[in-house]
Amino acid sequence: MPPAQRHPTMTDVAERAGVSPSTVSRTLRGLPTVSPEVRARVEQAARELNFAVSRQAASLVTGRTGVVAVLVPTLTSWFMGSALSSLGPRLRAADMQLSVYVIPDLTERASFFEHLPARRNADALLVFSFDLTDEESARLDDLGMPVIYVSQHVEGRPSVYVDDVAGAREGTRYLLNLGHRRIAFMTTVGASGFTFSSHERLLGYRQALTEAGIPPDDDLVVSAQAQDRRATLEAVGKLLSLREPPTALFAEHDELAVSAISTLRRTQIEVPGRMSVLGFDDQPLAEWSDLSTVAQLPSTMGHVAGELALKLINVADADHKRHIILPTHVIPRATTAPPPAPEQEQAGRGEPPYG
Repeated sequence: MPPAQRHPTMTDVAERAGVSPSTVSRTLRGLPTVSPEVRARVEQAARELNFAVSRQAASLVTGRTGVVAVLVPTLTSWFMGSALSSLGPRLRAADMQLSVYVIPDLTERASFFEHLPARRNADALLVFSFDLTDEESARLDDLGMPVIYVSQHVEGRPSVYVDDVAGAREGTRYLLNLGHRRIAFMTTVGASGFTFSSHERLLGYRQALTEAGIPPDDDLVVSAQAQDRRATLEAVGKLLSLREPPTALFAEHDELAVSAISTLRRTQIEVPGRMSVLGFDDQPLAEWSDLSTVAQLPSTMGHVAGELALKLINVADADHKRHIILPTHVIPRATTAPPPAPEQEQAGRGEPPYG
């Protein structure tokens, strides 16, 4: 019986091409630090030896895994799905794999930061939409790999995000320019991991009111959750019970806006006849509902975050404190309009117009 044929190794390719094994690894992984002449020589040697690159072998030579890890609070949100659907293909195009860590609750969060499973299993970590404690941030700093923060900005660390403050400010200005002066803001409660954006959007709303000379009114800020119909009913009921109810409602995200519209229409409040409603995100749900909203593009964010991760992994002098800020845009649709005239407002409440 003939002896088993030995499979060629990266060292065999290196000897035939007259280069080091690390150069073979860089070439076969498509890194830009190899000259065209050397690349052609290595590829020719690999073809002659019928060599197939092994990720494990490359890791032994380069100390890299060929994996980018992602830390997310959930996989069920539109935002996360859109971002990961563009991140994955960008990494695959660079012959990198994507590893996802989902930590939806405090128990799994504590376990992740205690054991840091990404330490030996990835070349970079993308952290999506988490408000981290100082201790957690310090733990990630000790990973010894690039850590990129996505959908949030962290001082002194690479970040990719939209300016939620500016987006909410522009959305509120849009409502102000329509003529609204009593503008409510509906925040989300119990949203795992997304409180960073929530705080920033509320800040932008308050800034726009202050710029317009309108003192922010805490009674106009209510909390609800799109999946909790009771909470939405109570939040809308609180606004409608005020001595001066709002004529516009700015919801922190589109799902919450659509839930509020459903509640308003069930109580015979016309949208936008008596109450304009503006969302944030521009999910497909917004277009289907003809919802006015402040648009962001998580698919672009995922792609850009992937590009930044690859650069920080592969380029020795890359800027490890770079911030990439993506734009937002107000998208006017059918749920916003100028406020009703005083006579219409009084008639809508069943009150006689002032004479």
